[in-house]
Amino acid sequence: MRGTVQRVWYVAYGSNLGRARFQCYLSGGTPAGGQREYAGCRDPSVPDRITVLDVPGRLVFGGESGVWGGGMAFYDADGAGRVACRAYLVTAEQFADVAAQEMRRPPGGEFARDLAGLLPDVDLVHAMGPGRYETVARLGEQDGAPMFTVTHDDVAGLEPTAPTAPYLWSIACGLREAHGWTAARIGAYLAGVPGAAGAWTAGEIAAWVADGSAVPPRA
Repeated sequence: MRGTVQRVWYVAYGSNLGRARFQCYLSGGTPAGGQREYAGCRDPSVPDRITVLDVPGRLVFGGESGVWGGGMAFYDADGAGRVACRAYLVTAEQFADVAAQEMRRPPGGEFARDLAGLLPDVDLVHAMGPGRYETVARLGEQDGAPMFTVTHDDVAGLEPTAPTAPYLWSIACGLREAHGWTAARIGAYLAGVPGAAGAWTAGEIAAWVADGSAVPPRA
């Protein structure tokens, strides 16, 4: 037992679809193919539960990732389509520490404390700031606990940017692990995302999934 702390679902749609990748945010470490070591949460406990779902909206690759290089995945709630996700049931403080690390802020720092206190009052979308993952979006509830994700405050205004191969590979492997999709379905899904479309083919991405143990080169 971790005490009577409010639980929330952290909904992942990018590289945190992969369990091992998300674990780096909880307990610290460097993900396969990444270039950054994460400090981990103040509470490194594993999620109470893990589930899969899809939500209305679309993915967009934009900006430039300091971990992977190339475009980062963002959730556009107003976009047409469905986004494949994985949800982790964690404490509000863990959610806040994960979000803080996304913004290269310290777990337990001012940003994390403010966010943890704010979560109960977020009905739809709340921008904590203009940063790439400083906007919290509420995606409803599951089993009595609210579901949240983090994204950009103006995804529609982002210029689509091609993601690197290692980043796409990490998302592809997470989709296979979480949803059990075929390589062909994963390739078609990711190759259609703005930013990836025209830069990577469904066949290229499917080939990485088929050889999931090998991180593809960046170029």
